Amino acid sequence: MSAATPTPEDAGLPPPPTAPPPSNPPISHQTSPTPTTTTTTTTTSKPTILHLGDDIRWNHDLYAQLSQHFHIARSYSMPREEFKTALRENRWGSFVAIYRPFWSTGGEMGPWDRDLISLLPSSCKIYASAGAGFDWVDTKALAERGIIYCNSAPACTESVASTALMMLLSTFHMAMPSLLAARSLSAEQFRHANQTLAARIRNPNGRVLGIIGLGRIGFRIAQKARLACEMRIWYHDVVRQPAEREEEIGATWCESLDELLPGADCVVLATPFEGRVLLSRREFAMFKPGARLVNIARGKLVDEDALVEALDEGRISAAALDVHANEPYVDERLVMRENVLATCHTAGASVESHVGFERLGMENLMGYFFGDGPVTPVNLQWLKRSEEE
Repeated sequence: MSAATPTPEDAGLPPPPTAPPPSNPPISHQTSPTPTTTTTTTTTSKPTILHLGDDIRWNHDLYAQLSQHFHIARSYSMPREEFKTALRENRWGSFVAIYRPFWSTGGEMGPWDRDLISLLPSSCKIYASAGAGFDWVDTKALAERGIIYCNSAPACTESVASTALMMLLSTFHMAMPSLLAARSLSAEQFRHANQTLAARIRNPNGRVLGIIGLGRIGFRIAQKARLACEMRIWYHDVVRQPAEREEEIGATWCESLDELLPGADCVVLATPFEGRVLLSRREFAMFKPGARLVNIARGKLVDEDALVEALDEGRISAAALDVHANEPYVDERLVMRENVLATCHTAGASVESHVGFERLGMENLMGYFFGDGPVTPVNLQWLKRSEEE
């Protein structure tokens, strides 16, 4: 590994755990039975983990530790019907876990809905995947089959929060109109931007940043905006943060969007998509005139027709969108505007994020089978309900 290649520690995560000696088979801390011997194309006495997508690129030592305890079966990149056929044929045997280290590969089978999840063997107990969002997988359906789903949000927190800050500043400083004027190579457009944009630019200092979703990423955005830009932090979430956590960023909790939206100079979406739109005509009508919108969460949280209207009316003066409702397609009415910065769902994309995705997925598996439990489970609430029923 060259000196220029990031190490796992560069992802901002603590040192990796040390797995126990490989003399004993892994036993889950859960009440599920000890993983059984699997039969795949290679007979092995080790329980099997199904690795989706590309090869490991960075965390080779940790992968070697995992391989000491498990047989690693590979699906690589399969289209949906081929993947479903392989599951029906028990091609990988009774695997005990699924590991997907990258968000760009290993997802070719499409949405993990009940149709696909129903084909998993009863031996499978945990699915550890790259990425922060999990709207592509039915985590409740997994829980009903006794499977824990773990995302890798901590690994991309820094990348997403830094992108959000960049986008926030772009909306206050009207970066897109200035960039487009310079890129036009037109002296007239350059002079026009140089002479007129100041009237539309505002400094963020002392203004209210309204964050919808103060989880790990939302909190880091708040830290950066407060320390770098001296912004005041308001937030809305389904659960209020402890007082000491609010004090750390000087945050004010808003019990509802009706309370947050009218007072925010910029609104940042940093919450998971749970099947419903959060910002539509009713909500945009409550925005402070001239407010700004940043979305680094999920495109489906926003009614794009309503956002177009809010921009047309000047209710929203600028927007920055890393995510879109119909990816990989974008709404031309939005992205062709001079006051909208649009990117390709890359807020969490960095080498450091990918190093962390790889590693955190393995740590979730090791924590489940050898430690005190997985590190980043997202569906335990459904799992507990399924067990109670």
